[in-house]
Amino acid sequence: MDIAELKRRACEAVDKNADKIIAFGESVFAEPEMGFKEFKTAKKVQDMLDELGIEHQDGVAITGVIAPLKGRSSKVRLALMGELDAIVAPGHRCADPVTGAAHSCGHHVQIATIMGAAMALKESGIMSELDGDIVLMGVPAEEGVELEYRHGLIKEGKLSFIGGKQEFIKLGVFDDIDMMLMQHTDGSDKVAAGGPVGMGYVAKLVYYKGKEAHAGGAPWDGVNALQAAKIGLMAIDAQRETFRDKDNVRVHPIITKGGDLVNVVPADVRIETFCRANNMEAIEDASMKVNRALKAGADAVGAEVEIVDIPGYMTPYECLEMKAIVEDNLALIYGKENVVPGVGYTTEANDVAHLIPVVHCTIGGAEGIAHSSHYEIRDKDSAYIKATKMLLCSAIDLLANGAEKGLSVKKNFKAPMTKEEYLRTWGHLDV
Repeated sequence: MDIAELKRRACEAVDKNADKIIAFGESVFAEPEMGFKEFKTAKKVQDMLDELGIEHQDGVAITGVIAPLKGRSSKVRLALMGELDAIVAPGHRCADPVTGAAHSCGHHVQIATIMGAAMALKESGIMSELDGDIVLMGVPAEEGVELEYRHGLIKEGKLSFIGGKQEFIKLGVFDDIDMMLMQHTDGSDKVAAGGPVGMGYVAKLVYYKGKEAHAGGAPWDGVNALQAAKIGLMAIDAQRETFRDKDNVRVHPIITKGGDLVNVVPADVRIETFCRANNMEAIEDASMKVNRALKAGADAVGAEVEIVDIPGYMTPYECLEMKAIVEDNLALIYGKENVVPGVGYTTEANDVAHLIPVVHCTIGGAEGIAHSSHYEIRDKDSAYIKATKMLLCSAIDLLANGAEKGLSVKKNFKAPMTKEEYLRTWGHLDV
């Protein structure tokens, strides 16, 4: 069947289900959950797939959901991915009153577009015209946050990474996936198919250990872990002029525990931080300098410090051939005048992109600052409906006509590393 006709059928099916797609996203928006805790959100995805009669695998990396759809033949396997988790923004109108979680980063839209793709693929019947499979994925925990909680899951053997896509890599979810496509809503009126410049990072858990004493009566009998942390943080600030402008280094610590009681010398102080940059060499350099500074704080007052380095997310790696296909469909859906060069994100989609071709689009339609209490979707047609059409039209281009374009992308892509290299060198795992 003609590709244009397949796209017409897919887009028509999206339009028929527009209200249902938006309603699904708004339902997720109303019940935000943090990463690896998205049980209600995963259940919504499971229920929708059940309603559509699509088989699915649940509980992947704790809350992930995977639903494969078979094509006429299986020459290429394309993953369409949406994220399940929220961020903390306690002042948001839809924030969870207990956890402070809120969907102020657009992940509720992502997963709604994946469910929209499921609806349209089932209704249109176009899978029987495609020479490749589409694997729908709801992935947990894109936001690399709550480090102590996630590190606890790692110590318990429940996880190996802090990010859902990273864990998918480790579990072999991508072993038979040839390429992956996803999108993310931002506040622009324009759209873009990713970009070459984005951030990666190493995460750190920092534990300062001092000695308790009466803070008013005999503070000299104690060792103040909070003072050690303060000196360590000041020492980090003293390093900032050594970070090159072109590397875009960002170090942004928070103190998650500053002591136990105001009249007790703090003996247990904890910090979480990222060391971000736009290239791996700069990340490693910043990480080394930050560790040195943190240790200096402990040495200054006679405290102890434990620094746990956790693999964060890698910097972007683009597949330009697949990106061009997606850009054509962005132009088809949004108008060529609205397609602009994009920048990369800090996301574990970058990690996947080092193994298989990945395109991570940015789609306009939001307002307010991301990760703030004011983020909302202002243009639901752009964010939900047109984004779903873009995903489907790109999938059709990749998988129609014998999956000619998909096979070309697969053949020409030169992965920077193998799965085993990734797990060993970035994940520090025995493989």
